[in-house]
Amino acid sequence: MIRHLLRLVWNRRRANVLIAVEILLSFLVLCAVVTMGLYGFDNYRRPLGYAWQNTWAISMDSNEGDLLGAEPAAAAPGTGPRAAQRAAVARLLAAIGDLPEVESAAAAFVGPYDNSTWRNDITIGGKRYAYLYNEATDEFAGTLKMNVLRGRWFGRADDGADWTAAVINLRLAREMFGDEDPVGKLIEDESEPDPRSPIPHERTRLRIVGVIDDFRKDGEYSAPGSFLIARNRLDDSTERTQPPRVLLVRVRPGTPAGFEEKLVSRLRAAAPDWTFQSEPLELKRGQASLAYIGPLIAYAVVAAFLLIMVALGLTGVLWLNVAQRTREIGLRRAKGATILDVQRQLVGEVAVLTTLAVVVGVALAAQFPLLGLYGDVPPAVYLEGLGLSLAGIYALTVACAYVPSRLAGGVQPAEALRYE
Repeated sequence: MIRHLLRLVWNRRRANVLIAVEILLSFLVLCAVVTMGLYGFDNYRRPLGYAWQNTWAISMDSNEGDLLGAEPAAAAPGTGPRAAQRAAVARLLAAIGDLPEVESAAAAFVGPYDNSTWRNDITIGGKRYAYLYNEATDEFAGTLKMNVLRGRWFGRADDGADWTAAVINLRLAREMFGDEDPVGKLIEDESEPDPRSPIPHERTRLRIVGVIDDFRKDGEYSAPGSFLIARNRLDDSTERTQPPRVLLVRVRPGTPAGFEEKLVSRLRAAAPDWTFQSEPLELKRGQASLAYIGPLIAYAVVAAFLLIMVALGLTGVLWLNVAQRTREIGLRRAKGATILDVQRQLVGEVAVLTTLAVVVGVALAAQFPLLGLYGDVPPAVYLEGLGLSLAGIYALTVACAYVPSRLAGGVQPAEALRYE
């Protein structure tokens, strides 16, 4: 039966090749849209690692230029540009800390839902570990209500040490230490400095004091990754530590939106030469979600138009085939074929044509993960998206074949055999 259906499809290859190409393209686009949709849904179900409700993010600019690549100033301790900016951030936190609407406040280099990302790597035991990096003050965990799984959050107990206290998320802990408890481990970067870099090389020396849950800075739809948060001491008199760039302020529930003006006014009074831009994390969360969902909706619209084109084209071709094959269908009916047999033949031809197209499609789609086109999509999510796309394209083509096959099954043998 399958050989017979293949022969019928081959005999009409000129009409079928365009439909097969449309099915192939539709399958590839549908596979991409479904996979990315499943990937976003899979990420959305994972723990975010912090609470964004009732929290404001305030970006700060000292209007003194970027000090990220600046060399340490040859000045007395506490008088360099970085130390001066950290001292200013400490004054800003103190200025807003006594406001009755403020529950807690912290400073960090990057905040949740920021577009900027600080990537870092460290070489330990000859193995390189890559992770997302952030620096924050002691109140960061309490302000964002982060969950510490093991150990503790850094604080005043880490003052005076010759290492920097840090916490890592569970994913990075497993990558670095496996099943061992990372709390208390001292890690030091073994990588060699880049002689072409203008930035002086300082070996990273960190003490892991705690392990946190997943911290997905870029929001619910972002992929979980390795994360390390180091302590940023605002009272550090050296020029090594970067000054924070973001203030995070958790306000008490029920605080009106008009509090923003009061908050920014207090900050400007404490640092008149600085520039501040405040935004609730709820709004930044919506923007981050739209940045992921928006392109996905656009791709879904393209996929929908392709599927509609396939449906219309396939239905038209099958309808024409029924008209052109009236004698063939009548002969089959005269020789004893039932209405159901005729319907099965036409639907089978469509199924064979779809199979030929999706075999090529699956072969092409299998290359996407190898080429890195799907990013960090887990294999299980990719296979699930592939399976749903196969089911969807088969359901569409079989549905398009149903009405013409019903029409063909209703042909009477006597009328078909004298059909001109």
